[in-house]
Amino acid sequence: MRRLLGVRDALGVTDFPQDGRAGIDAALVRRLIEQQFPQWAGLPVTPVEVDGWDNRTYRLGSELTARLPTNASYVAAVDKEHRWLPVLAPHLPFTIPTAVAKGSPSDEYPYPWAIRRWIEGETASTSTVADLDEFARSIASFIVALQGIDATGGPLAGEHSFYRGAPIAHYHDETVAALTTLKDRIDTDLAREVWDDALASTWERPPVWFHGDIASGNLLVREGRLSAVIDFGTSGVGDPACDLVIAYTFFSGSSRAAFRDAVAQDAATWARARGWALWKALITADLPVIERVLADYVTRTR
Repeated sequence: MRRLLGVRDALGVTDFPQDGRAGIDAALVRRLIEQQFPQWAGLPVTPVEVDGWDNRTYRLGSELTARLPTNASYVAAVDKEHRWLPVLAPHLPFTIPTAVAKGSPSDEYPYPWAIRRWIEGETASTSTVADLDEFARSIASFIVALQGIDATGGPLAGEHSFYRGAPIAHYHDETVAALTTLKDRIDTDLAREVWDDALASTWERPPVWFHGDIASGNLLVREGRLSAVIDFGTSGVGDPACDLVIAYTFFSGSSRAAFRDAVAQDAATWARARGWALWKALITADLPVIERVLADYVTRTR
């Protein structure tokens, strides 16, 4: 399971002012580049300002990035993204990462790693997005387009996707434990009802592509509009309900309604989406998201 320790981790991003997290620093990246990609030796190597949890990412000159997994559990994404990003990109309405090259383990660093094209843009937030309703429709159009791509041979949901796209029952024990921990802070009876409703529903159709982590930290904005979707490390083919979680973590009011209308998913898929959102919010004690999920359940079912 992913290491999720707080609100910043729940967003999938983290700020580390000092280089060297997970034993990875710019000097190591320079040595890997010199050893394996001498054509790029000498390019400046600088940490990105907002980094992901699963990987450390560095600017490599002005046009490239180096992306290094921080743990063995994130390594499967390297080959997966290198294989499938070029397949997905032509069918999607917004920019996604371009796989340029794969690095190999070395005596200093034990995992494969990736070289990608740099994508300009600001991380999505309520201050960088000009029109939340339009932004919601843009994300919905991305999700719908992704689901429409031929999934033949795609990576079936499982360990590599941290079970995004798989039956949500994988996280049942963890969810029940979190409900016990939060029993004095939330309506645990209602939360268990939401969870049971999610468990009662399954994806009955052929598997489709999902991103697995449609969150503000993986959405880039230019001139106030969605411009790119990044980090396909938890992507795969299976149940797309996990891609609806942003309805509760980022949208509200008219923007949530716009997203729901544009993404056009059925009630059963939304039941599982509430389950995914609830699980994540429970294990990170994100009480505002829990309340949004519970309120949506009451509105939709009573």
